[in-house]
Amino acid sequence: MGAVEQQVQAATAHKTPLIALLGNPNCGKTALFNRLTGARQKVANYAGVTIERKEGSFILPGGRAMRVLDLPGAYSLSAHTPDEAITRDVVAGLRAGEQAPDAVVCVVNATNLRLNLRLVLEIQRLGLPMVLALNMVDVARKRGIEIDTAKLSQELGMPVVETVAVQAGGEKTLLGALEALSFDTLVKPRPLSAIDAVPVEQTQREVRRIIEACVSFDKDTGNLSEQIDQVVLHPVAGPVILALLMFLIFQAVFSWAAAPMDLIKEGVEGLGSWIGASMAEGPLRGLIVDGIFGGVGSVLVFLPQILILFFFILVLEDCGYLPRAAFLLDRMMGSVGLSGRAFIPLLSSFACAIPGVMAARTIQNPRDRLVTIMIAPLMTCSARLPVYALVIAAFIPSRKLAGGIDLQGLVLFLLYAAGIVSAMAVAWFFKRTARAKGQHPLMLELPAYHWPHLHNLFLGLWERAKIFLTRVGTVILTLMVLVWFLSSFPGAPEGATHPPIYYSVAGMLGRALAVIFEPIGFGWQICIALVPGMAAREVAVGALGTVYALSSSGDDVATSLAPLLAQSWSMATALSLLAWYVFAPQCLSTLSVVRRETGSIRWALVMAGYMFALAYAASFITYHVARYALGS
Repeated sequence: MGAVEQQVQAATAHKTPLIALLGNPNCGKTALFNRLTGARQKVANYAGVTIERKEGSFILPGGRAMRVLDLPGAYSLSAHTPDEAITRDVVAGLRAGEQAPDAVVCVVNATNLRLNLRLVLEIQRLGLPMVLALNMVDVARKRGIEIDTAKLSQELGMPVVETVAVQAGGEKTLLGALEALSFDTLVKPRPLSAIDAVPVEQTQREVRRIIEACVSFDKDTGNLSEQIDQVVLHPVAGPVILALLMFLIFQAVFSWAAAPMDLIKEGVEGLGSWIGASMAEGPLRGLIVDGIFGGVGSVLVFLPQILILFFFILVLEDCGYLPRAAFLLDRMMGSVGLSGRAFIPLLSSFACAIPGVMAARTIQNPRDRLVTIMIAPLMTCSARLPVYALVIAAFIPSRKLAGGIDLQGLVLFLLYAAGIVSAMAVAWFFKRTARAKGQHPLMLELPAYHWPHLHNLFLGLWERAKIFLTRVGTVILTLMVLVWFLSSFPGAPEGATHPPIYYSVAGMLGRALAVIFEPIGFGWQICIALVPGMAAREVAVGALGTVYALSSSGDDVATSLAPLLAQSWSMATALSLLAWYVFAPQCLSTLSVVRRETGSIRWALVMAGYMFALAYAASFITYHVARYALGS
C-alpha cells in the first residue's frame, strides 16, 4: 500500500472534509474528478435510484485528506431531470443519509461562461464555501478569449483558479485553493428558497454584467466548431455524413476484425485439440473440450469486432460529434414523438441496453423518458453482435460488391438499421396510444470539437474488454458448464439412433420448446440455446457451440461452429434467427433495470411481452417468405 493510500485510510478515522464538484455537462468536471482521485474512488448508486454516485479521496499538498463527490451535471438548481434533482438535493443537504458538502468546487467551461455562470450564481446563494475552477483555459487562450481571473474572482467574491483537467498537473492550482480554505467551522447551506427568490432574468443580467467586466472577445478568432457545424449540421449534407459514418463503421467491424479473429480462432482451436488429444475419454474431457472450448471459445472469438465497434463510438463521443447527431435526428425522432435528446440513450444501447435505459433519466418529459426506456433494447447491443457475426459468416458469402462494399458488412449494417427502424415504429405506436400533446423542443449544449484523447480511448476500450472477458470468465463460463451438464446427462439409452444430447435433459427441454418454435424454423438445438440466452445474449453462441460439439461425431470445437451451422440449417432458418435477434426479448438484467427505473414491474413485463411478440412475428414472416423465395 502506498503512502498516499495510508494517509487516506488514517484520515478517514477522523472528520474528513467533503468537497462537491458541480458543473454543467461537458465542462470537464468528471475529468477533473479523475485527475484528483486517480484510482482512489468508488462508484455506487444513490439510495432509492439508479443514478450513479462517484466519491473519491485525495491528499492536499499540506497533507490533509479530502473526500470529493462528483455530482451529476446540471444547468440549474431548478431541477428538470432526475439527475439535476439529485445534484440540487445533495448540495442543499436535503437527501436523507447524505452528508451536505463542506465546500463546493464549481467547474465551468472557460469558452462558454455565458451558459456556465448561471449555475455558479445559484449555488453561491446557498452560502457554502466555494472555489471556481475555470477549466479548459488552454482552449480559450487558443481562441483568443481573454479572461481576467483576478477581476472575475473579485466580481464573484470567491477564489477563481485555472485548470486543464485533461493534462497531467492541470489540477495543481485547485489543490492550492482548497488548501487555503478553512474547514474548522461547519457551514450549513441556506434553504433553496434563497435561489427561488431571485428571478431567472435577474440572474442572466448579472451573468452578462460579469462577462462584460471580466472577459474580452476582441481577439477571438472565432469558433472553429461553428465553421465545421455549417457542414456537419447542414440539413442535407449532415444526415448524409451521419449515414455514411454509420455505414463505414459496420464495414470496418467485419473487414478490420478478420485477422485478429482468425488468430483467436486458430489459438482456441489448437489449444482445444491439444487438450482433447492429451486427455482420456470421459466426462472431464467432454466438459473441457465440448463445454468450455466449445462454448466459451465460440464467444471469445468475437472480441475484436466488439472492440472495433466501441472504438468508433468512443471516438465520436470524445471528439464531440454525438450531440450533433442528436440534433440531426431531432426532426425525424420528433415525427414519432421523441426528442432528439433520446439519441444519446439510444446510442448508448448499442453498447448495452442497461446504460441506455439508465441514460434516459436525462430526458425531462416523463412520457418521452418512458418511451425511450421501452425502445432502448431494440437498439442492437454488443451482445447480439456475436450471434449476427456467427450466422452471417456461416451463410453470407464474403465478397465485394460495387465500390468495394463488403457484403457481410452490408448485411450487418442492415440488421442494425432494422433495429433502429423498429424502435422508431414502436415509439410512433406509443405516441399514438399515449396521446402525446405536441413535440418537446430539443435544448442541448454542443461541446467544441477536439481530437480524441488517446488516454480516454485506451481506458474506454480496456474497460469494455475487461467487462466482456469478465462475462466470458464468469457468467458465460458458468452457464456453459451448466448447458454441458444438462446436455450430457442422463445419456443415450442402449441402441440409441440419435446423438446422446438428444436424450439429455437439455434435449428434452429443446424438443418441448420446438413445438412452439418449429413454425419459425427453429429446431430443438436452437431452442436449447435460447434458454441460457435469456441471461446474456452472447451466451446463445456459446450454447450453440456446446450443443453442436456434443451433436457432432468428431472433436469439433467452437471455432468450427460456422461450417457446422451451414451444414445443419437452411438459409430460411438462418434468416429467421437473424430476424429473431433484431427483436429478441431482453436479458433478465435489463428487465430488472427497467423495473427499477420505471418503479413498476408492469413496464418490464410489457417490454418482455411486446418484444417476444415482435420477434416471433418477424421470424415467422422471414422464415416463410424465405422458404417460398428459395423454393424450399
